[in-house]
Amino acid sequence: MKVILIQDVESLGKVGDLVKVSDGYARNYLIPRGLGMEASSGNVKNLELQKQTAAKKADKKKKTAQDLVDALEGITCHFSRKVGQQDKLFGSVTSKDVADALGEQGFEIDKKDIVLDEQVKSIGEFPVKIKVHPGMSATIKIIVSGEE
Repeated sequence: MKVILIQDVESLGKVGDLVKVSDGYARNYLIPRGLGMEASSGNVKNLELQKQTAAKKADKKKKTAQDLVDALEGITCHFSRKVGQQDKLFGSVTSKDVADALGEQGFEIDKKDIVLDEQVKSIGEFPVKIKVHPGMSATIKIIVSGEE
C-alpha cells in the first residue's frame, strides 16, 4: 500500500514523502496514529499542490533575504562610548546596540540574528555578521569611538 506521510517517521521518511509499506503496517499503525494517510489520487494531487505552494513561498523568502543581504552589505554603524585607561570601554557594544542602530537606519533585525565574534570592549572597527536566512548572511562594519 502506498501512504503519504503526515509526520516524520524514523527509518521510513519525512513529511510529504510517498512511501510503499505493507497493508497491515499502514492500516494498523500509520493511519490510526495520524502519521500517514492513504495515497489516493486526490490526496496525491493535494500533496503536489502543497509542495508547489511551499516551494513558491520558499523562493519568495529567499529572494527577500537576498535583497536584504544586498542592502546590508556595506552598512556602517557608529558608536560613541566612554573610555577609560588604554582605550578600554566602560561596558561593551552588544548585539542589542547593533540591532537598535540598524533599526534607526530602517532595518528590522532581531538581536539574536547578530553574531559578534568577540565582545566589543575597545575602540576600533569590527566586522559583524548578520544571519538573514539559513545559509545567507551579511557582514556590516561597526566603528567604536571614545568620548570624554
